[in-house]
Amino acid sequence: MNENLFASFIAPTILGLPAAVLIILFPPLLIPTSKYLINNRLITTQQWLIKLTSKQMMAMHNTKGRTWSLMLVSLIIFIATTNLLGLLPHSFTPTTQLSMNLAMAIPLWAGAVIMGFRSKIKNALAHFLPQGTPTPLIPMLIIIETISLLIQPMALAVRLTANITAGHLLMHLIGSATLAMSTINLPSTLIIFTILILLTILEIAVALIQAYVFTLLVSLYLHDNT
Repeated sequence: MNENLFASFIAPTILGLPAAVLIILFPPLLIPTSKYLINNRLITTQQWLIKLTSKQMMAMHNTKGRTWSLMLVSLIIFIATTNLLGLLPHSFTPTTQLSMNLAMAIPLWAGAVIMGFRSKIKNALAHFLPQGTPTPLIPMLIIIETISLLIQPMALAVRLTANITAGHLLMHLIGSATLAMSTINLPSTLIIFTILILLTILEIAVALIQAYVFTLLVSLYLHDNT
């Protein structure tokens, strides 16, 4: 195949205009809603999953932390649907862009940290210097803890970007190998195609797990600051 290996990660354009915004706004349109008093099975299952996820993430939070429940549930649904739509052929996955993941991670992390400094300033500052630290190590530990705090949003964004990008690249490579082997050796093609199907199933799981991990870590940062 003559297609560039990284062509699927290039932000698409329509008539020279970036189409990433339209793609980002598209997943919420796929979430079904009901106008009736009695919901169908799809809506009921969707509400059950949302309640289960929300209950699991919000169980450790106090009243102030639970005010973020709607935002966190919306975040996990958005990332999960975006990741799953990116597995479709000839589609674009916004979560493979580090800039977009940073745009999600930095405001959420900053909001949690600012809330911690506003509500629990002593506890927030206590994280920079563990109790019982020897006096000569105090400056070094403060620098280390400050750096570890500042790289949290970067770690969130890089983790999501790396996992989604690696899976897409691997599927692209195995798909190319399947197409190349189809005219050479049929048994080998069937074996590689079976591996591709298994990898696709794995990538569906990874898409959902990474959405959950991203949201769970934001929830943990919120818990540490409320």
